[in-house]
Amino acid sequence: MPKMKSHRGAAKRFSLTGTGKVKRNKANKSHILTHKSRNRKRKLRKSGILLGQEAKNIKRLISV
Repeated sequence: MPKMKSHRGAAKRFSLTGTGKVKRNKANKSHILTHKSRNRKRKLRKSGILLGQEAKNIKRLISV
């Protein structure tokens, strides 16, 4: 039986914190930034946490 491989696309987008939560980056921060407010762009810098079943699915993909 060959080794299981992690899902590389998910591994590049999500990471696990020290306590096992799934960390993600916010969307809408890559282009067309001129019409977005300074406040909105600042809030998009912070990372978010996945909860519930979504977090379980991502953990299965990235921690093989």
